[in-house]
Order: sequence, then C-alpha cells, then structure tokens
Amino acid sequence: MRKPETIEYLYLDFDGFFASVEQQARPALRGKPVGVVPFDNTLHTVVIACSKEAKARGVKNVMRVRDAKRICPDIVLVTQTPDLYRRAHDTLIAEINAVIPIDVIKSIDELACKLDARDIANPEALSEQIKERIHYGVGSHITCSIGFATNRHLAKIACKMDKPNGTTIWHPKDMPEPLLGLPFDDIPGVGRNMEKRLHRAGIYTVGALLNTQPKQMRKIWGNVTGERLWYALHGYDVKALPSQRSMYGHGRVLPPKDRSITNAETYSRVLLVKAARRMRRDGYYASELYLWLGFRTGRDNKGKSFKASMAAVNDDQACLSALQSLWGNAREFLPNYAKIVRLGITLGKLSPAIARQTDMFMNDDPKRIKHESITKTVDALNWKYGKTIITQGNWSLPDGGNVGGKIAFTRIPAAEDFR
Repeated sequence: MRKPETIEYLYLDFDGFFASVEQQARPALRGKPVGVVPFDNTLHTVVIACSKEAKARGVKNVMRVRDAKRICPDIVLVTQTPDLYRRAHDTLIAEINAVIPIDVIKSIDELACKLDARDIANPEALSEQIKERIHYGVGSHITCSIGFATNRHLAKIACKMDKPNGTTIWHPKDMPEPLLGLPFDDIPGVGRNMEKRLHRAGIYTVGALLNTQPKQMRKIWGNVTGERLWYALHGYDVKALPSQRSMYGHGRVLPPKDRSITNAETYSRVLLVKAARRMRRDGYYASELYLWLGFRTGRDNKGKSFKASMAAVNDDQACLSALQSLWGNAREFLPNYAKIVRLGITLGKLSPAIARQTDMFMNDDPKRIKHESITKTVDALNWKYGKTIITQGNWSLPDGGNVGGKIAFTRIPAAEDFR
C-alpha cells in the first residue's frame, strides 16, 4: 500500500450548514442563536441543527427544544425548509467545482477533493480561494472549514480542528503528533460501542491505538475495517471500498397532536410511497418491508419493529398491501391508548432491476403487470406536473411537510423528493 510523502486530499465541512443557510436566506436571523426544528409551536421535539452562535452558548445538534431553551433562552427556532438546503447545496457545489474538481460528495455538508501539484504547493491559497468563492458567489453567512492531509480520512479529521471557518494542514512530517491528544470521538470509525471494545482491549488513547498492530485492529473490529483504519491513521493512501445500496427508507417524528395509531398509519403510507419512488428511480426492487414504531404507553417509551416479506416488487400497490398487513399486526400488539411518537419505513433485501429474481407465478400475473404499469403512469404524471397529483389512497402530510425530502445529513434529497 502506498504511503504519500505529501498532502494529497482536501476535505471540506460546511459550518452549521442548515442553520447558516437559514441565516443567509433570512437576514433577520443573522448574528442570532438559531435552532432548526422539524415543526413549530411545540417543546416536544429536538433541535435538529443549530448555528455557530447557538453552539457557542452550549446548544448541540439533536438536543431537546426544552433543554436548548433552558441553556439559551433567546434561541430562535426555525422550522426546517429542506428544499432551500438542497438548492443551497447545489449552488455551493457549483461554486467549489469552479475552483477545484470535487472528487466525492460525502453528504449534504461535506465533500473531498484530490489535489494537483499546484494545490499541494500552496494549500493556503486554495483554501482562501474556495472561501472567497463561497463568500462572494453565495453569501458571507455560509462558511466552511477545510482540512488537508495525505488521505481523505486524515483530512476529514483535520477539518474539524479549527471550526468554524478554519483551515488545518497536516503534512506527513507533522504526523502523528496532531492525533495524539484527540478523544476517540474525533476519529471517524470509532463510535461509542467501538470505544468500549478498545477499552476492553486495554487501548484508552489514540496514541495507544496508533501503536496497535494492524492485525490486532482487524481482530478488535471483527473485520478488515479495523485494519484499514490503522493504515489510514498512519497516512497510507487507503482507497474507499465501493458501497452497495441495501435499503430505502424514511422516518418521522410525529407532532404531539397527531400521535394516534390512525394518524401514524396514514403518515406511514406517505413515507412508504416516497421511499418506493426513490427505489424505482434508482432501478431497484424490494423483497422485505419493515415498519418501526416508537411509542409511549403512559410514561414508558418503547419501540417495536414489524417485518413483511414480498416477492421482489416496487409498485405502490404491492408495497402498500404489505404495509397494511404490518399495521394489522401492529394494531394487535399496541394498546388503543398508545401514542406513536416516531415511525419509520424501510424497504430492504434489494435487487437491481437487471438481476431481479421473481416468483415464477408473479412473472405472468396479469394483476402484478397491471399494477406496475399503473405505478409507472402515476410516476410520469407526478413528474410532469412537478407535484403529487395522483396517489393510491389518502395523501395527508404531517406538520412540517417535506416528507421524503426532510433535513438529511447523510442523504442529499433530489428535487423529485419534494413532489
């Protein structure tokens, strides 16, 4: 495996992306502590994302609104506007691409670039050029932090070191000293559960982790990921493994007034149809459907998952029929007084359209062929008119709307997700 002798990657992370986009779009929010929430007029939800002003006061992402208001009484709560974030993302990507080709978009607020000889010679100038392009091409209230290192993994860690609006350059000659004082939380790939495993193995610091042998890292992780992390942290050029789509899904926290079983079932239909549309758009079929419910009975918070098998389908009728059977099971399990706080829908066990393995009887089933044809026609009409004008059954959106295109850190919604 090659070990670069100079920096080769840039990693960019936008600072408080969702809140800063709101501040850029709405001048009245600028300079104020801002928290983005899924819906308004309730304390029974969380701050999904917050501005740098709110973070400076102790507010954190995914903090309960009640706690955020206690820490920062003057925090301004703004209901999410996901389509605004999508359009801001597209604009920012275009501006950065005009400076340096983007190698990979990791999420809606993170990306990485491969450096050429000129960039390697003067990374400070490249960073400044990117920041100026964003400042004058998009707006001064959207900033980013940038890290440079020999590989993408180290560059990602570096870009978190001087937030907001900072630039950190880790040359090979400087390593590994910048890593030694970091907590495990700052190392991508070391989560809370993995940290417990490391402690059981007698590894309590990043320095001790670096001194561990790669084969031992593989043993601790239980797979090659641990060994790959060792090489990445030691500055080797570790190539990302190709990823494969494993599921399509959507989740939702329900507003307090809509937490009945009946409303939850209605909203789950919308979530499922949105997920099925994405799946069809990408050319997949699903053979499993999962319904997850987070519910409250009295003071107790509980969760329950239900699963249904399907015959490699992607049309709305087949998916909704499977969902209906899951709700039959859920109603038998749940007491009538249960309050559904959260729900999630997942289409799993995917197969690409070109590799679809169908039931021998389903292939020639006229009803199945008809329903797939109807679904294609409905998709085409909704696409033509730019919104959902035809659905199978009720189409009621919960407060906050944006089902299928809601705020997402790891997925970049497409324009079609908002129809």
